[in-house]
Parts: sequence; C-alpha cells; structure tokens
Amino acid sequence: MAKKTRIPCESPFPSAKEDVTNVSYDYGTPQSKSPSYRLAYDDLDFIMRDELRPVRLQLELLKPELAQLEHNIQSTVVIFGSARIPDKPAAEKTLREREAVLSAAPDDADHQQQVATARRIVEKCHYYDEARKLGQIITLEAKRLEHNLVVVTGGGGGIMEAANRGADDVGGKSIGLNIVLPFEQKPNRYITPELCFQFHYFAIRKMHFLMRAIALVAFPGGFGTLDELFETLTLIQTKKVRRVPVILFGRHYWDKIINFDAMVEEGVISHHDLKLIDYAETAEQAWELILAGYTTNGDNHSDPKTPL
Repeated sequence: MAKKTRIPCESPFPSAKEDVTNVSYDYGTPQSKSPSYRLAYDDLDFIMRDELRPVRLQLELLKPELAQLEHNIQSTVVIFGSARIPDKPAAEKTLREREAVLSAAPDDADHQQQVATARRIVEKCHYYDEARKLGQIITLEAKRLEHNLVVVTGGGGGIMEAANRGADDVGGKSIGLNIVLPFEQKPNRYITPELCFQFHYFAIRKMHFLMRAIALVAFPGGFGTLDELFETLTLIQTKKVRRVPVILFGRHYWDKIINFDAMVEEGVISHHDLKLIDYAETAEQAWELILAGYTTNGDNHSDPKTPL
C-alpha cells in the first residue's frame, strides 16, 4: 500500500506568540538590556507612545469585533440607562442609611438633599425590573426566532446590570462594553465573560454599540445615556447609519428631561424628526416596538442581512 503524503498546512514561520516565548532580553549585555532590543509588539512603553495611537485605535476596534465573530453575534439590542438605579432592596437600603444620617442632623441641607435623591431613586426602581424583563424577553424571543440576537449594555451597574441579568436569567449571552473611568465603572457579574470588553477610547466603544444594533432602548439615565441617545439620533437623522428603532423607556421621565416639542418650535429640528423616537412603559411594549420597526416600517428600516 502506497504511503500517503502529508502536506503541512501551517506556516513555516514561527508565530509571534512563539517568538515572544522564546526570546531572551537579558544576555548580560547592554545591548540586550536596551529597550530598543525588545520586540515591538512586546514593548509596552513603545505601544503607549502618542505616535502609536492609530495602532491602539485599531486594536480596540478589532479585539471585540473578532470575539463577536467567533461567537457568531449577528445582531444586538443596545440598552442604556443609569448606573445609579439599582434593584429595589439596594435602593431601599441606601434610603434607610441616609435617613438615619439625617435624623442625627435634621437641619443639614446636604443630608436633606441626599435623602430626597434616595427617595427618587427608590421611585425609579421599577425601571430596573423592566430592564431585566426586557433582557429576558429579547433573549427568549431570539431563541424562538432562531436569530443570534443579544443584549449589549455599557457593562456597569444599575439599568445596565439589569439588562445583562435578564439575559443571564434565561441562559443567554449578553455583551458588556466597559470603559476605563475613575468611578461608577466595573463590569457587572451578569455579562457573558467572553463578551465582556473594556475600552480606553470612547469613539471606538460608540462604534461597537451601533455596529450590530437593530434597536436602541434608553431607560432613564444621566449624561452617558443622553450622550449615546443623541449620538444615535444624530446619525439616523443625517442618514449616516441605517434607521433603527429608538425607544425611550418611561415617557414621564423623558418629557421632564427633554422638551423635543420646544426644539421643533425653535426650528432646530423638524416635526418629522420626532418620528425617529418611540416610547414604552413596559418591556413587552418595547419588544413589540422593536419588532414593528422591522415588519411595518419602510424608509431605511430594512436590513440587508438576515431579518428578524
């Protein structure tokens, strides 16, 4: 019997990983100890130079992209909202603690404000529950539709945690796009570990929020939520991205925070621009609006890829 020839399929060159393992940086000579002798991709000081910023931008774009491709992530629903709206037990605990501090100094204006703020947060705790429920619905419906649709959040606590938690409740994947901040930012424990990313550049993080997005749901939030909301609305209005449903959750909050009608009256947006926004009060309503955006609307709503 003739012996079968085996043709190698791997590259004849050593991989970059192999060379990093094999290289020695200390032969006891000034030359080998010099920073210039280090492999470029193994030299952190070199990678951190200002001139290498384009390379770092590319790395931040590629790392999450390749991971999502490996996990066959086709589409996402982006869920934004405040990191300061926890579940009800946590909010009530904070309120009790601040009321106790106030009782010891009832005339202190700062303590009075802290108690008032804590009470308002307790009033908004139902948004945590709805965000969690929405994460569950999206994940379960994606399985039913046999579409690899996952929840993506900013990766932190509060509303973001709730949405990731909902996906985790029903055994689904979810993504967290964290960013280095001095406070309020650490990954919540409900993100799929392999899909938990961290960014230095806000711009690249923003791109990843929208690259696979089929909808954006904004729960009550602060500057970060407003930033992502208006960024998305601007890109849709100017037709720089395909139109997707933009859903503001909790109309009472949003009408109080933003007066879109006044913007129309002042002539800085058109009445037609108001049609870019929908409102929901329950997770079920939000999901129905997402589906409606892909079954009843035209004008840039169609997705050239596999539809829901």
